[in-house]
Amino acid sequence: MGIPVPSTDELGAIAESFGLSPSEDDLAAYRELVMGALAAYDDVEDLYQQQAPAIPERHSWPPEPADNPLGAWYRRCAVRERDEGLLAGKRVAIKDNVDVAGVPMMNGSATLEGFVPRSDASVVRRILEAGGEIAGKAVCEDLCFSGGSHTAATGPVRNPWDPTRSAGGSSCGSAVLVATGQVDMAIAGDQGGSVRMPAGWSGIVGIKASYGLVPYTGAFPIEYTLDHLGPVARTVNDVALLLTAIAGPDGVDQRQLSAPSGVDYTAGLDREPADLRIGVVTEGFGHPISDAAVDETVRGALARLEAAGAEVRETSLPEHAWAPAVWSVIATEGGAWQMLRGNGYGLNHRGRYNPEIMEAFAAGWRRHGDDVSHSVKYVALFGQYMLNLHGGSSYAKAQNLRPLINEAYDRALESCDVLCYPTLPMMPTALPSEDCSIADYVARALEMVPNTLPCSVTGHPVVNVPAGLSDGLPVGMSFVARYWDETTALAAAKTYETLVGGFPSPPGH
Repeated sequence: MGIPVPSTDELGAIAESFGLSPSEDDLAAYRELVMGALAAYDDVEDLYQQQAPAIPERHSWPPEPADNPLGAWYRRCAVRERDEGLLAGKRVAIKDNVDVAGVPMMNGSATLEGFVPRSDASVVRRILEAGGEIAGKAVCEDLCFSGGSHTAATGPVRNPWDPTRSAGGSSCGSAVLVATGQVDMAIAGDQGGSVRMPAGWSGIVGIKASYGLVPYTGAFPIEYTLDHLGPVARTVNDVALLLTAIAGPDGVDQRQLSAPSGVDYTAGLDREPADLRIGVVTEGFGHPISDAAVDETVRGALARLEAAGAEVRETSLPEHAWAPAVWSVIATEGGAWQMLRGNGYGLNHRGRYNPEIMEAFAAGWRRHGDDVSHSVKYVALFGQYMLNLHGGSSYAKAQNLRPLINEAYDRALESCDVLCYPTLPMMPTALPSEDCSIADYVARALEMVPNTLPCSVTGHPVVNVPAGLSDGLPVGMSFVARYWDETTALAAAKTYETLVGGFPSPPGH
């Protein structure tokens, strides 16, 4: 491995960063100790390389510009291993923070451009084993830290309903490829709404399942306690089908310790509206940034369900309104610590790491740190400032508040089957100009999240379903169910889908 032995000056700089003041003789002594300890690192490197898989040969290619007018494809491929199975005949796009062995990925960021994974993520392996075809990698936001669709190093991803507007993020490419019919379904990721927000603004269905139900193994993390993967598709049945294929413990991801396995999420979806009790979360409407058209469209959808026989009742959930503050502290400090300082995976937890991507990201950050998005730089600066100021205690306080929000959601769900509110309180926003201010750039990346963050904090399953159109643009609404009760959330979405006769597609698609 040939790890260089540090100089005493290098050790002195490290000591200073810890607030230590060793003498030159002390530093020389520590240097001798380090020299002796480096042998263990050489041993680990040799042992790891003996068992590490070789990168498979899989053909992939960059998309032709003419075939990528909305900027949603990062890489094209056609990987299929079986002709039979639950997903036979289905073409699936994979968000570009998820490993497909042998296919380049960049996680939307110059810091990882050109990286090629050695192994498939668990969800990719399950898709292939179920007979699905991996059709390519979908563009995502820079390191996935944006709810807009303008921060990827490859350029903006455009809304298929209006190309001047955001498609939502960070799984923007996944949603657009599904909405435009270029794939049947896609894998998206979600730490603060990144399954649900692009689904909402692109007019498709998507589920953030219960925390831990879908293995995150092989996906680039942001924050261990917030990381989710989930499916998006044009219909509820297809979302349920893909969820059935990818859900359940993989034996590696420690997020999954209590997750169920072997559930068929396509079963039990067909229910009558009269069998549905919906709690309408008062605090999900009327935010300072809410568009009246969004609230009206969602309440109109609920009125249709009520007229068809569903029980619809107003439900106050004050914790919904203060959950975003809890999420903000966790994501800001946790993201700065784990994703940026910890090169994605961080340390101190069991499970499978990706040492190759950690090393590539560390080197890529040194080369291209100035090229990352303003939203990532904001998290780096603010998160590290707070860690320096309070030593992580603010993060600890936010984590300790999570159970209170969980309990509030659980109590609300005792008297209803699902909770409902607009997925995003605002209509799709205009993509910012290339010369916009940093303030506007970051606002377009983070402003739309007040209704998606609460269930990122609690981990409850939540489905986005198109509620209708307003001025020709889609409006999404969310159905939240009890932990591990994805079937009920999907059934509520299917009930509405059946009631309205299916969901419209973007013009020309």
